[in-house]
Amino acid sequence: MITQVTFDDYRLQTRQWLTEHRLFLSDDPAAEVEANSPQEWRPATKPQKGILLVHGLGDSPYSFTDIGPVLAENGFLVRTLLLPGHGTRPGDMLNVQIDQWRALLKKQTEILEQEVDQVYLGGFSTGANLVTELALQDERIAGLVLFSPAFESNAPIDWLAPWVQGMMPWLRTDMKYRHDIYVRYGNMPTNGFSQYYYSSESVLNALSEKAFDKPTLVVVSEADSVVDVQRVLALFTTRFTNPNSRLIWYGAPPETEDARVLVRSASLPEWRISNFSHMGMVFSPDNPLYGINGQFRMCWNGQSDAHYQQCENGEEVWYSAWGYETENKAHARLTFNPYFAWQNDVMLKVLASGSVVPKP
Repeated sequence: MITQVTFDDYRLQTRQWLTEHRLFLSDDPAAEVEANSPQEWRPATKPQKGILLVHGLGDSPYSFTDIGPVLAENGFLVRTLLLPGHGTRPGDMLNVQIDQWRALLKKQTEILEQEVDQVYLGGFSTGANLVTELALQDERIAGLVLFSPAFESNAPIDWLAPWVQGMMPWLRTDMKYRHDIYVRYGNMPTNGFSQYYYSSESVLNALSEKAFDKPTLVVVSEADSVVDVQRVLALFTTRFTNPNSRLIWYGAPPETEDARVLVRSASLPEWRISNFSHMGMVFSPDNPLYGINGQFRMCWNGQSDAHYQQCENGEEVWYSAWGYETENKAHARLTFNPYFAWQNDVMLKVLASGSVVPKP
């Protein structure tokens, strides 16, 4: 059993758990354990502010391997979590419950609140749902950073997952192509989608009852294949009320009069980018795994067999969100963000706008 007296205890015990229970995918188990373990980045001087970052469904703390050091260099004590059921093998998601995720997040937030004067939360996708829900409950949270927040799914039947998981433990059993990579799952039990649905339902209910008035950064792609980004935009304009909050929108300008929305084009021919994906927001172009020259190319992208093979054969590809296809271009998933440095500048300005919340 993993205890949580301190973050160091939690991290050490989680690493031991991974070492003993993980299904390793490479000949470097130590690197796999490191990439999936909770991480901490400390600033050069004694920190007055901290941020806890939570990954998405099927992902790992590696989601923040590029963002964490940036925040630490700017004075934050930065920590990441590994949500229960993750980091070992997809089958470990068969029985996990959202309350386990909530309990871990709440406990580690409380631990961080004892160490710094000002605590922020950040999350990617499902992780963004979890941290938003907690921030609406905990007045001590000074602000939020939300990447591709999965407030509402693009799938209109996501509510069915809890009803069918008993009959169909795995929704996808005939996957023609899949990516097994050591920092994220290539498949997900139905129960995982059920727990995501519960997080979505819960955060939407919470936002309907209470607005969040602390500084918040929201980052979305117009072409996101996972999230209803129009709903995210509507929630940002009405429920995230701080004047210093910002929403970064990658795509064509949306229909909004909210001056807090910052737009950047997602069509970048010089990068061979057609549009932005759900997952690419958090990674630098220089990331050694997911970057423009990274070790991993995500060729399974909802395209034709011919384009998939072009990608697998190492031929030139363009980059896009899942499911985007044109006749004359093979597309790999966009797994990095060419605006990463600019996005970090916006993030730091939003976070700097928060006032220090004194300890009670």
